[in-house]
Amino acid sequence: MATFHSFEEIDAWKEARSLTRKIRAICRRPQAKKDYAFVDQITRSVRSIAANIAEGFESSSVLEFVSYLGIAKRSAGETRAHLYDALDEHYISAEEFHDIAEHTILISKMLSGLMAYLRSSGVNQRKKRIMKHPIHPTSKLVNQ
Repeated sequence: MATFHSFEEIDAWKEARSLTRKIRAICRRPQAKKDYAFVDQITRSVRSIAANIAEGFESSSVLEFVSYLGIAKRSAGETRAHLYDALDEHYISAEEFHDIAEHTILISKMLSGLMAYLRSSGVNQRKKRIMKHPIHPTSKLVNQ
């Protein structure tokens, strides 16, 4: 597995971002957006996936990163559970449910794989294993 220089390089993060766009599109539908509790819950859970991958990447140890990936994985499960509500309330079709549920399962599998890799990598689990952004401390960040 390659070394990540930023969380944006992690495939699971990219997939989580894509999933978030799908969920937010559902939440903008007229019948769904009236259900504030549903919109709030599913939005929070889906956004939590990418956010926890990013937060974990920025952590100081492999163990901490794995812990955040576990939270992201649980959020993917929560999002999938909310999809059943969307299906039951007719906010999405059975076909959409299947497509998006499969997307959440894919992300969960990617996160499990990354967690297993990090646990078995042989790297000192208490130290940071990923090279942080290769920018000199005195350089200015452009477009960040």
